[in-house]
Amino acid sequence: MKAVVYEGPRQVHVENVPDARIERPTDVLVRVTTANICGSDLHMYEGRTDLERGRVLGHENLGVVVEVGSAVDRIAVGDTVCIPFNIACGFCANCEKGLTAYCLTTNPESGIAGAAYGFADMGPYSGGQAEFLRVPYGDFNCLVLPDDAKEKQNDYVMLADIWPSGWHATRLASVQAGDSVVVYGAGPVGLMAAYSATLQSASKVMVVDRHPDRLAKAEEIGAIAIDDSRTSPVDQVMELTQGMGADRGCECVGYQAHDPQGHEHPNMTLNNLVNSVKFTGTIGVVGVFLPFDPGSPDDLYKEGEIAFDYGMFWFKGQTMGNGQCNVKNYNRQLCTLIHEEKARPSWVVSHELGLDDAPAGYEHFDRRDYGWTKVVIHPSW
Repeated sequence: MKAVVYEGPRQVHVENVPDARIERPTDVLVRVTTANICGSDLHMYEGRTDLERGRVLGHENLGVVVEVGSAVDRIAVGDTVCIPFNIACGFCANCEKGLTAYCLTTNPESGIAGAAYGFADMGPYSGGQAEFLRVPYGDFNCLVLPDDAKEKQNDYVMLADIWPSGWHATRLASVQAGDSVVVYGAGPVGLMAAYSATLQSASKVMVVDRHPDRLAKAEEIGAIAIDDSRTSPVDQVMELTQGMGADRGCECVGYQAHDPQGHEHPNMTLNNLVNSVKFTGTIGVVGVFLPFDPGSPDDLYKEGEIAFDYGMFWFKGQTMGNGQCNVKNYNRQLCTLIHEEKARPSWVVSHELGLDDAPAGYEHFDRRDYGWTKVVIHPSW
């Protein structure tokens, strides 16, 4: 089968690789019809992880079931399914608590909880930017989609990661109706956090970025765009909140945060949030941070450490929640919002490409070229 394969920093190629197949009785085999390029794929694309060369990328996947293992009894051939990026067993102690991002059985590496498709340090599983995808524990991991799935693929595929992750950021931040919310980062997850806050009746949603096309997307859903290349984003948030700070904050950038001059500061958005959020406010962090980053220009972060303004965080009595999204906690109810036409997350999509054009899509998305806000791949094109 054809697949998008990582071959080194900023090198992905479409290659022929061994066909995905049923390997265990609980597996499901999916013909991928839609897959996304995710912002977190760029960490690997840029060579900032230890992803092995030859790995198939892609953890945001949707498709049609073409084969099921002998132990699968809920999922049937012909079902259209969206697959959470978390690979979870459904029966370990963490999965039973809804912590499917931290499954205790699916990652064979000792001492590591959690697995994902085509992702560094998240198990050996191939990604779905390919013609076919093997889904372990298919009965548990496949979300069967309604009968409007074909015409709404670009909406439903967002259930694999970015919309649940954006929603997760708002839940970690304890967003409530009437709250003011500041989101740092207007990439796809940041936009979804802003969208989620709006759907949860936040009174004011502010989005911090400096890319005009991404800020324009935020304004399309009624958010207030804050360009941090003009003046301090903290000052702008304080002005918009009568000097109090936002009730809630969401970090949707991660360890490769850059200042307007292009210098990388892994602590930048976290410290800006501490100063942007009110006393006793709550912060949710879903941007990726790693235990170590040898390629970091920051000496502390090479060892996974940052200079965090903990004194101010403590002094303000703030609370922070963080970590990867447990997709299955949210995907079914968000699916219903799409089906009942209460939400249309595909508004972030800027480009739809065939599989052969995926390397060019990576290049444009990585450069933050104007207008490349979210790339969807259709392997059958």
